[in-house]
Amino acid sequence: MQNEAVQIEQIRYELTWRIRHEVMYPNLPFGSIKLTTDPEGIHFGLYTDDALTTVASLFYVNKIYQFRKLATLIDQQGKGYGSMMVQYLINFVINEKAETLWCNARVSVASFYSKFGFKARGPYFRENEIEFVIMELDLTGTLDA
Repeated sequence: MQNEAVQIEQIRYELTWRIRHEVMYPNLPFGSIKLTTDPEGIHFGLYTDDALTTVASLFYVNKIYQFRKLATLIDQQGKGYGSMMVQYLINFVINEKAETLWCNARVSVASFYSKFGFKARGPYFRENEIEFVIMELDLTGTLDA
C-alpha cells in the first residue's frame, strides 16, 4: 500500500458482482454470484486510488449479522485490504449494537478470521466443491450495559 488512498464506503449491491465473480467463482455463470437477498443487504466497497478493489456484503436479523462474499481482486491480494474490510465490518456492527458477527468461511482461510477473534462453530460443509466452516465473533462484551 505505497501511498495509496484507501477508502471504504457503502455501495450498491450490483457493484459487488464483478469482483465476486472474478475472485470467487470465475468458472461459474455470472448469475451464480448474485444473492436473492442482495437488495436487503448492506454492501461495502474498499477503493484504492478510486478503484474498487475489495467488496463484502452484510445481512442481519435483529442483532445477529452475517457477512458474505468478501472478495479482493486477485492482483490486489496480500496487501491487507481483506483485513481492513473485516475490521471495518466489525466496527460497523459494533456501532449497530450487534451481538454476533459470523460468516461461512472457506476452511482454507479460516485462520484469517481467527486473527480477528472469530471461532469455528458447527460442522464443516461443502458447497460448489469447496469446504466451509461457520466462523463466529461474539460481540456481547462490546454492548453497553
